[in-house]
Amino acid sequence: MEERHYDIIVAGGGPAGINAAIAAGRQGKTTLLIERYGFVGGMSTAALVYPWMTFHTESGKQVIKGIAQEIVERLMERGGSPGHLRDTIGFVHTVTPYHPEIYQVLAMEMLYEARADVLLHSFIDEVNVKDGRIDHVVVSGKSGRLKLSGAMFIDCTGDADVAYLSGAPVQIGREKDNLTQPLTMKFRMRGVDLEKVKQHIIDHPENFYQKMMVEELANNEVPLTGVQGFYPQWEAGGVPINRDQVLFFTGPADDEVLINCSRVQGHNGADVYDLTKAELEGRKQVLMLRDFFRSSIPGFENAEVSNVGTQIGIRETRRINGEYILTKEDVTAGKRFADVIARSGYPIDIHDPTKKNVEVAWVEGDGAFDIPYRCLVAKQVSNLLAAGRCISTTHEAFATTRLTPSAMATGQAAGTAAALAVNEGCAPADIDVKQLQQILASEGVVLD
Repeated sequence: MEERHYDIIVAGGGPAGINAAIAAGRQGKTTLLIERYGFVGGMSTAALVYPWMTFHTESGKQVIKGIAQEIVERLMERGGSPGHLRDTIGFVHTVTPYHPEIYQVLAMEMLYEARADVLLHSFIDEVNVKDGRIDHVVVSGKSGRLKLSGAMFIDCTGDADVAYLSGAPVQIGREKDNLTQPLTMKFRMRGVDLEKVKQHIIDHPENFYQKMMVEELANNEVPLTGVQGFYPQWEAGGVPINRDQVLFFTGPADDEVLINCSRVQGHNGADVYDLTKAELEGRKQVLMLRDFFRSSIPGFENAEVSNVGTQIGIRETRRINGEYILTKEDVTAGKRFADVIARSGYPIDIHDPTKKNVEVAWVEGDGAFDIPYRCLVAKQVSNLLAAGRCISTTHEAFATTRLTPSAMATGQAAGTAAALAVNEGCAPADIDVKQLQQILASEGVVLD
């Protein structure tokens, strides 16, 4: 096999992996990002997870900046995002629409600017551990198999694939039965009359989520960004999907929406047999939902499906058992930690593994909670960090840290921490966290 060595190897080219590799590259370390698809972006592109929610607290304070905010600003410069807009559903303060194709190109450009190497169409299928450290990974791709060694490894696969293959302790789903939040096949529809949708909301506010910004929409104070409700239509529609409402978001085009209504329960996204079944079930649900929207939702009479996710969206699979496990109580109390490396204002938002409801718990205090560095540090494998969906949390706390802006923030922290560990010749668990915080703060990361 061909062999290559890097200071830092990042597995997974989603939002966490992108930001981790950019951060590591900017610290002057030889960095490789490995991605199984022919493009980067992870769930944001392959599964159409849209828009990004949220960079702000409920009161409107922005708590996620750094590379994540730089990406938003650079997208805005090339017409790839309108920036942070009010969430007209009212669930969070802001959402951030973006154009996935523009994001893919921008992210690759930023990776190369940071002098990171990128290996697409490549899948890690072997992790070799010696004396408690990852010595190398083996990647399969069109060129055959490659042996890639590194000083530090960052698992940004979303499913803790590297941690799992290395033998590091991981957990999956909720603690009592290992069931995970449902999978969702997201899709876009074009030809939607959004003015008709908006007028229906104004005329029938009782049919929508109680926090919908109906008055602001009626006064043209905010653009329509999201819709949650159409409760009577959903109840009467008879769609055999175990949920209780319609949910969609507008854009990027003026007649376009992203529909987040399919719900595939009872399948484990980290099991290839389950995942295969879930993919088919998700695509069947898309066709059912297309017919329902066209027949039952005002404004969709002439709409048609324009895009379906390359893969089904996965909310939850494996995550590491790290040096600290973030809990529901930490989140809801807005707990502060001495080793904070990121903050978030997104509430706990659990799509029930078996029922139709969503469980919500809000963040108290100033509306934000800390994510401690220890949640990124794997146990038993000394040169492994995690970022994004697979950091160390409980099932409940995971329901907030899984969101994309938080994944971006933990990715930047992991990439920076890995670079520090290379500099010091030590394990990530032994770096000077104060120095890490100083570097992150100098890069615009909000830590207080």
